[in-house]
Amino acid sequence: MYSQCPECLAIFKLGATNLAIAHGRVRCGSCAAEFDALATLSEDLPPEPVTDLLRHAPGKPPMLAVPALRPQAPQRELFVSFDPAAPAPAPARRATDPEPVPHASLDPAPSFAHARSARVRVPRAGLGWVAGSSVLALLLALQLAWLSRESLMRYERVRATAQWVCERLACELPIVRDHGRITLLARDVRPHPSVAGALVISATLANRGEFSQPFPTVEITLADPNEKRIAMRRFAPTEYVSDTATLGQGLAPGASAPLSFEVEDPGKNAVAFEFKFL
Repeated sequence: MYSQCPECLAIFKLGATNLAIAHGRVRCGSCAAEFDALATLSEDLPPEPVTDLLRHAPGKPPMLAVPALRPQAPQRELFVSFDPAAPAPAPARRATDPEPVPHASLDPAPSFAHARSARVRVPRAGLGWVAGSSVLALLLALQLAWLSRESLMRYERVRATAQWVCERLACELPIVRDHGRITLLARDVRPHPSVAGALVISATLANRGEFSQPFPTVEITLADPNEKRIAMRRFAPTEYVSDTATLGQGLAPGASAPLSFEVEDPGKNAVAFEFKFL
């Protein structure tokens, strides 16, 4: 059989052993290119001059109709255990032999029925291994819960259960933050009544969530008519909440808190202002 290298067009003679080694993949001895020898495999060379061998288009596997040889499958040998204590088997009964008479002392059960089956011992996991795995699984669950504590505390049932546990362990629950549920009920900017060149910014914020939240940092931005920022100031919770106990408890669900800030007047161009919670 012959096959052609697609790179240097060299034609090689090869046998079935060469094709079977790498399932048709061969390497050209002239240019070292690796190619599929089955693509141009031919039993004979075409008449001279030879340039390209015919490439086989992919198709359905051909049907092999007439086998060249059909080897016989090897027969399996049957091994029968032999018990010296067992009685010898009775000879085959012929048609002319009389019917056998049953004897009361004979045991109709075969000899292998009396053999005790071997017990298979299945290893069982030790109690220590099971207890250790349970403890590790519990620790992993606690770590995941601690990492997601803020999102879990937003659920009322989870927070109620955690509050019940903390009351008995003398611990404090973390305050949940969700600034998207803090809204402004009113806001106002007016000149300071007693200080020249100053403004008084007043607002009322409310917690629309179903859980307590810490007081946010308030960012106020003043802009001109073209929405160009003129001035910006951030106020920490300690700057507008004077009661330490209230500051520690946070803003309760549905509660509101007034805000009042005194800032320097940036000028007449400051006509727009924006509140943002951080």
